[in-house]
Amino acid sequence: MTPLPETAFGAHDHAACIAGALSAAEAVCAARGAQLTPVRRRVLEILLESHGAMGAYDVLARLDAEGMGKQPPVAYRALSFLVEQGLAHRIEKLNAFVACAHPGGAHAPAFMICRGCGAVAEAEAGMGGALGERAAEAGFRIERTVMEAEGLCPACQEAA
Repeated sequence: MTPLPETAFGAHDHAACIAGALSAAEAVCAARGAQLTPVRRRVLEILLESHGAMGAYDVLARLDAEGMGKQPPVAYRALSFLVEQGLAHRIEKLNAFVACAHPGGAHAPAFMICRGCGAVAEAEAGMGGALGERAAEAGFRIERTVMEAEGLCPACQEAA
């Protein structure tokens, strides 16, 4: 599943979006021999319910309400697993997590964060471009990038 970044900012078949992401997550875990336990799967489902980022304690509150655990390590371990497997990302600016739009794939994501509604869209930043060129010139090998842009989505711009 490779949705366009604007999917988070526009109308789309969200049920198909969730189903595709869960199917991709199951395939990624199966290929890697990783276990998508019921708690890990539920945490991913919670992240997929909206295209916004959620804090670990928000996820924990949902798990607790559903009888799946009330201690912080439950949420943090599941989130850590999802990030390690490339199924979720940590949004540094928000100290929160979002489901990956390109599950399991090696990529350099960039995030567009709407400061109005909180929606988060993932785009491919790539290792090319100016940063990649400068790094190559310096003999530096980029292993991880975090790009986060804050602004207003189309709906919030229209409302303003």
